[in-house]
Amino acid sequence: MKLKLLTLLAMLPIAAMAEEAPKLDTGDTAWMIVATAFVMLMTPAGLALFYGGLTRRKNVLNTIGMSLIAFAVGTLVWVIAGYSIAFGSGDLIGTGKLMLAGITDKTINGTIPELLFVAFQGTFAAIAVAIASGSMIERVKFSTFTIFVALWILAVYAPITHWAWGGGEMLNFGEMDFAGGTVVHINAGVAGFVVAMILGKRRDYGKAAFKPFSPVLVVLGAALLWFGWFGFNAGSEVAADGVAANAFLVTNVAASLGVIGWMIVEYLFYKKATLVGGASGAVAGLVAITPASGSADVIGAIIIGFVGGALGAFGVSRLKKLFKVDDALDAFWVHGLVGIWGSIATAIFIAPYLMPENFSLGSQLMAQIKAVLLTIVYSGVVTAIVYFIASALTGGGRVDDETELMGLDEAVHGEEAINL
Repeated sequence: MKLKLLTLLAMLPIAAMAEEAPKLDTGDTAWMIVATAFVMLMTPAGLALFYGGLTRRKNVLNTIGMSLIAFAVGTLVWVIAGYSIAFGSGDLIGTGKLMLAGITDKTINGTIPELLFVAFQGTFAAIAVAIASGSMIERVKFSTFTIFVALWILAVYAPITHWAWGGGEMLNFGEMDFAGGTVVHINAGVAGFVVAMILGKRRDYGKAAFKPFSPVLVVLGAALLWFGWFGFNAGSEVAADGVAANAFLVTNVAASLGVIGWMIVEYLFYKKATLVGGASGAVAGLVAITPASGSADVIGAIIIGFVGGALGAFGVSRLKKLFKVDDALDAFWVHGLVGIWGSIATAIFIAPYLMPENFSLGSQLMAQIKAVLLTIVYSGVVTAIVYFIASALTGGGRVDDETELMGLDEAVHGEEAINL
């Protein structure tokens, strides 16, 4: 009897270790498969239609094509090396998972298969560089952008992801970024702005009216982005639990308030409340709540979303004129500027039921500001280097005057958005 008791006591540590071992949860896995599909829809459908509707008729297909190629090339480089850089081992840069080395159908990340986590995170990488395309449309070479996508994800997106989410302790300041305020939105907004500065203005920019091809497509694209953003934010919990439900709710609330905030500012400035503005406001509200979606409550979401929409409208209508940079589809003002607001607001609007122990507002604000500044500086400098490399490989990054005048749809792709 005594021997049996000693044997059982000896086995207790082994049993405890077995309980602590990662275990797949089918509910979490099912949700993350759906969330990944949601986020996938955002790039070649939601963002493509949103951007395609905003551009001029002669460049609609080229603009949509940039979102499509961003997703295709982005997916390829992500599984080859991007995931390894972002989520591999290392304090500065991740290593050890090139071509997903060591990852099988049995490998678990938290409570889901790591292969699924790879797919989910890959959709983030793709949409980040696709967002940046909005700043450079109508004059960048398609070939240049294609190479830019691959290099940017590896040199800019993946390292910033590693510092924020992937265990890169050396440049992690303890920021709160639940779903990609710095990693995706500020990063992409700054990248687009830098390339727009290098490319220069479009022909006749500031001299002729550049009317959107289709406000209908803009609203439809924004609605698809709104839908996909539930996977973007709620999926970032990587579990089907209460925090995911919180993220789902505040995402919806903030997007709605973004519409209201943008339209109010637009009406105050122009006495018109346009649907293009309302759709842009929804995106601004979504951008603003992204880093705070796992920590803000409904009251916080109302404030963050409303200010995000109003700030985006103010940036596009007033601040943009001061900088004199042809950010064609306002990627910096909607994603960069509003992303900065959302990242700082994350430290301010924390739900009491989600507040970390020993929380310090001052310390967290400093952590948020440091992360924002690091993202701006690193993304700005390295994006410029990446663009110059892509430009050199393609004999210049800007299309010639004849191509720009004709339109990139016909000149580059041999197609038109509408065949009449």
